[in-house]
Amino acid sequence: MNTTIWIVDSYEEALAKNIVTVCLGFIINVINGMLVVTFFSNSTFSRDSRYILYIHLVINDMLMICVSVALYVLTYASPVVNASLCCMLETLGRVTFMITPLNLAGMAIERFIAVCKPLHHSQICTPQRTHLFICFLWGLGATHSMVDIIILFITQSLSFFRSLISCYPTYVFPTKAHKDHTTASQVIYMSMVWVIVIYTYFRVMFAARKAVSKGSANKARSTILLHGVQLILCMLSYVTPFMYTVIIPLFPLQRTKITFCIFVFTNIMPRLLSPLIYGVRDQKFVKQMKEYFTCKVFIVKIVPSKL
Repeated sequence: MNTTIWIVDSYEEALAKNIVTVCLGFIINVINGMLVVTFFSNSTFSRDSRYILYIHLVINDMLMICVSVALYVLTYASPVVNASLCCMLETLGRVTFMITPLNLAGMAIERFIAVCKPLHHSQICTPQRTHLFICFLWGLGATHSMVDIIILFITQSLSFFRSLISCYPTYVFPTKAHKDHTTASQVIYMSMVWVIVIYTYFRVMFAARKAVSKGSANKARSTILLHGVQLILCMLSYVTPFMYTVIIPLFPLQRTKITFCIFVFTNIMPRLLSPLIYGVRDQKFVKQMKEYFTCKVFIVKIVPSKL
């Protein structure tokens, strides 16, 4: 994840940027929190692998938002921080960032099995296996970050972890080995995810053409296509250095405003689209959410009046 900025703002501008960032993060997490509450309000969702994977994506995005906003605010609140604290925050941010595309690949595979292998779906996509798959995703994400930490222990002295540094990825993981490992792992992971999404999309598309009842197959194809859109949004973070290189020289006096807009556009806003893309499209989930929160609001209004 990329949170690099240059802190040369005036006090008013810095305060405004931090308020906007925190407010956006809060609003997005409130929306995502409503989806999480809706999921746990109905036990049928917890028995469906599709909803389990979906709510895991939402919770992962909530964690990523919290870490991303915390790192952004921290760079303004404290120019230098303890290296160990910064390393933990950056590591958690990297793990959650890597899990998002892998989770989307898992959701695409689940839809592929539901459409192309309907008779085996209930045996393959059980809640227990879905939970194991989620643990596997966290294992992959953690392995990537553990390699970075091992490289850090090999290349840096123990005094580094007690030192004060600027909390940017380039300062926490400064060596060429870190850069090479990050590039290689991102290329491998994203290539694997894109192959899965493209393969499942075309298999579902062919199944939709042959199906007598095309409704569910077409809906699954649209869902997988939206997975691709979400992957493109995830990959925006990979091109932020290129965006800085191209845009900032054109408007050098607006450097801090440009970096702030890029940060919001590539790190914050994509986390809002996950609930809109998946939750709002699912009529069953939307119906449950409306019923649950309408009931809660009604109770809150009626109970005080009786008291």
